[in-house]
Amino acid sequence: MSLFDISRWGMDDSGSQPTCRVVVHRYVENTFLKKVKKYAILKHCTGWKQMNNEKNTSKDIGDRFQQKTKYQRNKLPRHFMDWDNKPTLYKAYEDPIEELSLPEPEFRNEAKLMEVLASRRSRRNYDPQESIDLKTLSTLLWATQGATSKHDTPFGPLFLRTAPSAGALYPIETYLNVRLVTGLEPGIYHFRPHYFDLELLKKGDHSEECAAAALNQKMVKSAQVTFVWTAVVERSKWKYLQRAYRYIYLDAGHIGQNLYLAAEALQLGCCTIGAIFDEEANKLLDVDGVNETVVYMATVGVLRKSIQDFPSMPP
Repeated sequence: MSLFDISRWGMDDSGSQPTCRVVVHRYVENTFLKKVKKYAILKHCTGWKQMNNEKNTSKDIGDRFQQKTKYQRNKLPRHFMDWDNKPTLYKAYEDPIEELSLPEPEFRNEAKLMEVLASRRSRRNYDPQESIDLKTLSTLLWATQGATSKHDTPFGPLFLRTAPSAGALYPIETYLNVRLVTGLEPGIYHFRPHYFDLELLKKGDHSEECAAAALNQKMVKSAQVTFVWTAVVERSKWKYLQRAYRYIYLDAGHIGQNLYLAAEALQLGCCTIGAIFDEEANKLLDVDGVNETVVYMATVGVLRKSIQDFPSMPP
């Protein structure tokens, strides 16, 4: 029986088309499908409707989020922060493979801020055979989330950092896929700003997996190091509820720009990445994608010498 024949079941004298539920009901009543439990088929009709609704609502999910998380005068969310259960600002692994202290960052006085701002570009052409040294990596890490001052609070020490964060809650964690850094074996590392050190989580070069998670962008395979940033969501939600997601993405953007400028000052290439297969990236770091989830990535590499990637300052 064709779909046309099926659609005619339940058609009234006016020729108007019946609903899915009516079609199935009439079809069951008049065919061999009487032997099949009707409720199972009707359930599928309901499922079709739910699937269609989900498809339609997903189209404007970003627009609805923007509207639903707006602040309006005299209509701010009524929320009391639970100070007894304030999430910790610092993540540390209980049993990392190794903990490695970072050398003091190196600052070059000849790098002028305005020149760096004017020349900043997304640079993707790296020499895969070259390496960067550990002191350079240390400088890049300090530029992104290095501690700049320490303050004592009732909840423990608060380390303010080079990049701003809404409410000084610092939801962004930094991980590294190290491919070719002198003095550091290849592997997945976690950066701890308050100790200024690295925790080795996985040994080996994971550039292939990292590139696959970044929509197979080739630059990840040739980069000397790839930064992977996650958000520990509850740190921000504790204060800002659903609006926290706005601030999380802003925080990540501040950190990414700091990395751009530091890499530019060190004459390295840098390119941030927002296009990721979320679950693949989360799996790479062994985070659950709910309480902690990957939000941003960036490659850093030694530029190919044949490419004029650093134009002179405009007149």
